[in-house]
Amino acid sequence: MEKVTLPILNKNFVENLIPQKFPFVMVDKLIDFKENEIVVGLTVPENNIFVKDAVFQESGLIEHMAQSVALYTGYQFYLKQQPAPVGYIGSIKSIEISQLPKIKDEIVTFVTVLHEFMGVTLVDISSKVNGVEIAKGQMKTVLAN
Repeated sequence: MEKVTLPILNKNFVENLIPQKFPFVMVDKLIDFKENEIVVGLTVPENNIFVKDAVFQESGLIEHMAQSVALYTGYQFYLKQQPAPVGYIGSIKSIEISQLPKIKDEIVTFVTVLHEFMGVTLVDISSKVNGVEIAKGQMKTVLAN
């Protein structure tokens, strides 16, 4: 197994840690990882399918948040030398979006795992641009069988 050090800035490597594939990839860097925490980034590209009038839309931001959780799980599986599992959003308890990022903005998302049991992961998520929180929420993801 190839030795990797954090942060992982290679988009292709990061993409291999999640089940989603281009053009539906909303994460491009793994900044930090520890038990029950991950920090994920995305620099919003012009050609992103969720960009409209140079602004990253709400649906893209929510998908970025969900893929940040998927990256947490995918990296755990990578460390165990297993392929990234497929999962889906089980529920969104609350998402508050105070600002939408623009193209070329770097979104940095902090995920804190509150509870993980039998393939269900409950997390708190906070996304920031330039240190300013633009979105936060709580989400539950579920691994597919």
